[in-house]
Amino acid sequence: MPYTLILHLGNQPPVVGEVDELPKPTDNLIILSNPRTREGKDLSYIEPNVTRVIWPVSAITLIEILEAEEEEEIIGFVRE
Repeated sequence: MPYTLILHLGNQPPVVGEVDELPKPTDNLIILSNPRTREGKDLSYIEPNVTRVIWPVSAITLIEILEAEEEEEIIGFVRE
């Protein structure tokens, strides 16, 4: 199950992307898929056709984990 993360990098706007598993305390790198801004736009310092980026953990000041959007279950009226 992919997780959506928001990476806060020093002196740069936050980056949103997906990872297959959450980073462990011993990891030195984070591989982020589909890097974009919070608004869903391309990052100006990354080429448009890039789909994965590797960031060193030392460059990251904060990692936010977004909850997965659960599919909404629709319950209709039932006539008895």
